[in-house]
Amino acid sequence: MRVTLNIVAGLLALSGTIWFLQGINVLPGSFMTGQTRWAVYGGIAIAAGIALLLGVNRPRKSIDKEKVGKHHRPVWSLLELTRSFGKGSRN
Repeated sequence: MRVTLNIVAGLLALSGTIWFLQGINVLPGSFMTGQTRWAVYGGIAIAAGIALLLGVNRPRKSIDKEKVGKHHRPVWSLLELTRSFGKGSRN
């Protein structure tokens, strides 16, 4: 999935670059040449492609199991606590 998203992001940024260059009349030969609208669309596509590349490739946070164990209880232990609390209060 990560590889696929990297490919999509790269193609989006590349397409955006072509659209931008055609929109500002640097890359001639298309109906998009010289039209500001395509320069704007290209800029948006470039920004989206770069944002996707950065989002997909950002470092993942590692979970320290010792810290999580000290502060968080599993759901099953909370259920046992509520059951035992309920039994103790009836007596």
